[in-house]
Amino acid sequence: MNLKTSLGIAGCALALAGLAPTPAKACGGFFCNNTQPVNQAAERIIFSQNADGTTTAVIQIQYSGPSEEFAWMLPVQGSPEIGVSSNSAFAALQQATNPTYQLQTEVEGSCQDDGFLGGRGGSPTFDSAGAADSGAAPSEPEVSVVDAGSVGPYDFVIISVNPDAEDIATVATDWLVENEYDVSPLGRDRLVPYLESGMNLLAFRLSKGRDAGEIRPVMLSFGEGLPSIPLRPTAAAADPDMGIMVWVLGESRSIPANYRSLELNEARINWFQPSTNYNDVVTLAANEAGGQGFVTEFAGDAAGFEATVLPPSTDDAFANLSERDWTGQHRDLVVQATQLFQSFQNFGPFGGGTAWDGVAESVLAEVPRPADVPEDQWIASPLEWIWNLDDTVEGFDPASFLARLEADVLEPVRATAALFESAAKVTRFYTTMSPDEMTVDPVFDFNADLPDYSNTHLQTRIIECNPSVSQFDAPWRIQFDDGTVVRGDGQTWPLLGNDALPANRRVLRVGTEGEGEVIIDNSAAILAVVNVSNADHPRRDGRMAGGTCSALGGAAPLGVLGAFGLSILAIRRRRA
Repeated sequence: MNLKTSLGIAGCALALAGLAPTPAKACGGFFCNNTQPVNQAAERIIFSQNADGTTTAVIQIQYSGPSEEFAWMLPVQGSPEIGVSSNSAFAALQQATNPTYQLQTEVEGSCQDDGFLGGRGGSPTFDSAGAADSGAAPSEPEVSVVDAGSVGPYDFVIISVNPDAEDIATVATDWLVENEYDVSPLGRDRLVPYLESGMNLLAFRLSKGRDAGEIRPVMLSFGEGLPSIPLRPTAAAADPDMGIMVWVLGESRSIPANYRSLELNEARINWFQPSTNYNDVVTLAANEAGGQGFVTEFAGDAAGFEATVLPPSTDDAFANLSERDWTGQHRDLVVQATQLFQSFQNFGPFGGGTAWDGVAESVLAEVPRPADVPEDQWIASPLEWIWNLDDTVEGFDPASFLARLEADVLEPVRATAALFESAAKVTRFYTTMSPDEMTVDPVFDFNADLPDYSNTHLQTRIIECNPSVSQFDAPWRIQFDDGTVVRGDGQTWPLLGNDALPANRRVLRVGTEGEGEVIIDNSAAILAVVNVSNADHPRRDGRMAGGTCSALGGAAPLGVLGAFGLSILAIRRRRA
């Protein structure tokens, strides 16, 4: 794998007996609704366990560097079908499933500024033994080409290596380098167990004349087997605390079968600005579990996600374009067609939107360059110059242009959307890992006993008003779903930077049946830390502070379920 490339891969009553708090009243503006999605930067993968037992993987490739040095390599079983997808599918899917942390606020009593509501406020799959019969014999060549071809912007080759070769990893990487696949020798020792088990190597490079800006996700279709991420070779190119985001589609909710599941301690998250420390909390939670665990961020019905990946309005609008006569309206066709394929419905190439994969390449291939646009500028950014086209462009074929857009832009997104049409459930996982932790390849299985899990997290903050304090500065309390009460003042989360506070409420391992086994329960430790913090944030109206309760000695409400754990006890870098 090239150095610059990675796998792109219970509760209790809040008031004490005898207290009669004043009625709560809803408010608006800043205090009532502070919804903020958490956007993680991560290597992103979609797995679909298909009805026939086969697996499809859609893998986003991250790369920065010269086009001629790009190479991407993956151990595979057999010879998968190879296609391309679109980064737009990942962008839409992530936006739809991002976790959000929302505070709705109510006010008790009257503050000195009551009424002020201002703005202050086989996939890459293999069995557990990794065994397979390569069929190689000593008399066979050390490297055999299983398949080769081109798809999208890539050339690819699948090779098998004689397992009896003296240095199997060196044989494989040397062959790829000699054939202009610029793979790095770093991490090649991690390839040995894959190659010795008889797995093949799939390698990609950019076709001649292709630019690194054309890199797009690949779609691989395999035979039977469970989805798995081959992390070990990824470690050679991985950054510390690299984010890994995975969607798994199947008949039921998915579990990380050989990793632990992490149930986050939501009191550690900054509910006022969740995006500022969510990723750090996940990293710390993974550290506490030995570096190998996943947070379940969403689990629910797959129905409807096909429209998220490919809105029907986009498909319908393209069909309308294809049915029209564009004689004498060549510029209008190019502008309308390119504007149609913009991420997040931005207004065309001039509205800040990002074009779907393949749009610019289709323009370059099908649309003659305007005479008043320098060639280098046209090649570098054709979508910025399409308004320079004449109404009639000599040599331009509208039908050919539309056909290319359909094949290179729309069809790959349709194929990705179709995965959701055939699935019952979709589960999203997230974690961060560092190279030293990438020693076990995560495998994903399914458990029909597990409930759905929402990505929307909603809590109510009660502002405890009295005439001597403003709403903005008043003390407040939040009772979480497990009964824990957090107290604070003003607009600062009181538990930020508290290293005594665990990032996990619970760590679990779960099989293909039942709710699983709790390996670590931090409920008591969390309660102790929160109680100390609460003592620094008392009520200011002379009444006793609301109690903090927790179901000690029992399991906290089940929110996130996960894996049979394999743990490497490596303490990782930073704390949230």
